[in-house]
Amino acid sequence: MLEKVLFVDGEKNAPKSMERVFVDADMTFINAGSAKEALKLLVESEIGVLAKNNILPGMSGVEPLSCLGDLSPETVKILMTGHADLPTSLDAINIGEVFRFIVKSWEKGELGKVARDEVDHYRLDNSMGGDDEAKLLSLAQAIELKDPYTRGHCDRVAGFALMMAERLGMDEESRQHIKYGSSLHDCGKIGFPDALLNSSGKLNDSEFATIRKHPVWGARVARQARLPRKVINIILYHHERYDGEGYPCGLSGETIPLEARIVTIADVFDAMTSKRPYRDPLPRKETLEMMNAMSGHQLDPELMRIFYDALLEGFANELCGT
Repeated sequence: MLEKVLFVDGEKNAPKSMERVFVDADMTFINAGSAKEALKLLVESEIGVLAKNNILPGMSGVEPLSCLGDLSPETVKILMTGHADLPTSLDAINIGEVFRFIVKSWEKGELGKVARDEVDHYRLDNSMGGDDEAKLLSLAQAIELKDPYTRGHCDRVAGFALMMAERLGMDEESRQHIKYGSSLHDCGKIGFPDALLNSSGKLNDSEFATIRKHPVWGARVARQARLPRKVINIILYHHERYDGEGYPCGLSGETIPLEARIVTIADVFDAMTSKRPYRDPLPRKETLEMMNAMSGHQLDPELMRIFYDALLEGFANELCGT
């Protein structure tokens, strides 16, 4: 499979110009005209190299790069700029994690060489990856040691998520990734103070801002462990909302990976029906009514229908003793 090189450039003639550079290259060229379009491509595809124009409609400088980095940190990033001053350079390195700069106007041969070099860098970095179950178990155990509540929660979330995956006819590998991602979805909380995790009162703005960082922190831990992409997707995106009002990247609808949308529903249901330091558990019936009201806003409506039907069937079986 040829690695994909994504160019993000709002200039009208950029795509044709770039295609000529890569016509004989050992890589696939794709183009996005905006940061929003680039976000969608990064979610849907595995991108080896990202080259972004410093100025884009509605977004300039390194502003989009921090979120692009969260979406696909293994992607090697290049910033194309007309004027690389020191502040821009420092921000690009520290915030956007840019690996290389190209100052306009460049020679086409130089641009192609830079892209090929960075594809080689990407290949080398990813050749070290693997799906090591021991690493998954080690991470899960670390979460359990940090917060005893998390163990039961993550196991139950995995059960609900796998129930939906089975109904969707997902293959065995995808179900395995959902199982692991469910078990590890809160691993970014490992470094949180116990007082913050077990607080029974309302969090202040600073505390809530810290809590909101756990998907990104957890995804970084998972990447360092070289876990599969779908596992990382669950950890990173399980607090995104169907209406785009979630975090950390504000993805919406089917732009949010399917495995993350599944685990989000399972996570919400178990959180609402479990005892928390700050409240008692809600009854299942009341929880389902509340979650149905979230359908199309916080939760994927089609997946919510599947989950609702599966739970009702499960409740009926329990009552019948089957």
